[in-house]
Amino acid sequence: MEWSFSDDRPIWQQLTEQITLRILKGEYPAGSRLPAVRELAAQAGVNPNTMQRAMAQLEQNGLAVSSRTAGRTVTDDITVIQQVRRERAHEAVAQYLNIIRELGYCQADAITFLKEVLQQHE
Repeated sequence: MEWSFSDDRPIWQQLTEQITLRILKGEYPAGSRLPAVRELAAQAGVNPNTMQRAMAQLEQNGLAVSSRTAGRTVTDDITVIQQVRRERAHEAVAQYLNIIRELGYCQADAITFLKEVLQQHE
């Protein structure tokens, strides 16, 4: 598993985002056990406290559930995962539209560009 970090945001936030993406992509399926904090920290090359903070944020976001006996698991509530996945998609579309507007194009142009790119990838 590859980890990448930038200097523009706290590492724990980047860890949260990367683990969230892995959950949304199904690398960590709903209901599955997440690796231990120390194991993930070693893989990512970060302090265990930093990884702990990221995992706590996953719990706050509803994507992870903590149990004394089973450790942390991915939520088995598929609707939560689907909702977060949909929110991510909406954020990506909003970013795309902002860039298009900054370039001086309208919504119709944005749709045309999207169709062109989709046709190129068929």
